[in-house]
Amino acid sequence: KTTSDTESQEENIQDESAEESSSDSEVGAEHRADKRIREEKVLIEKLAEMQDKYLRLSAEFDNYRKRTLKEKMDISKYAEEDILLGILPVVDDFERALKHIEISENCAGIKEGIDLIYVKLSDFLKQHGVKEIESLNGNFNVDLHDAVAKIPVNEEDKKGKIVEVILKGYYLKDKILRHSKVVIGE
Repeated sequence: KTTSDTESQEENIQDESAEESSSDSEVGAEHRADKRIREEKVLIEKLAEMQDKYLRLSAEFDNYRKRTLKEKMDISKYAEEDILLGILPVVDDFERALKHIEISENCAGIKEGIDLIYVKLSDFLKQHGVKEIESLNGNFNVDLHDAVAKIPVNEEDKKGKIVEVILKGYYLKDKILRHSKVVIGE
């Protein structure tokens, strides 16, 4: 009886340990499944957060693009405003000079007034980076000059040189604003 009792107890202990190990593996599996579910929830939350950030950033960039496009349009639309405001006093001076030409018999006074207007306009252009291309008696340069005619010259040193400027050329800072129209000696 004792041997069979002992064997039966051993079987019971083995059954219990088998049950415990199977319940341990079930608990471990449940624990791993819970952990996986929590990780998936965290990943889903992070994904939702990243999608939200992406949408906000995309909308912000779209607004920025629209705003800068509008600013560029405004800048190009009103770019000449400062220049035109600077030229208006010169136009006023010309109008005054034209009125005085009609009533004045003093040509020297009119010439002096027009000279003052010319100086005022030249100073205004210089302030805005416009300067004249020096051409007379210089070498012809296709990058700076447009030849409108060639004329024969007697002096040997004037051949191939600019002998007359028909229309002055100008730089705007370092860019050519208008080419000089010139006559070349040959």
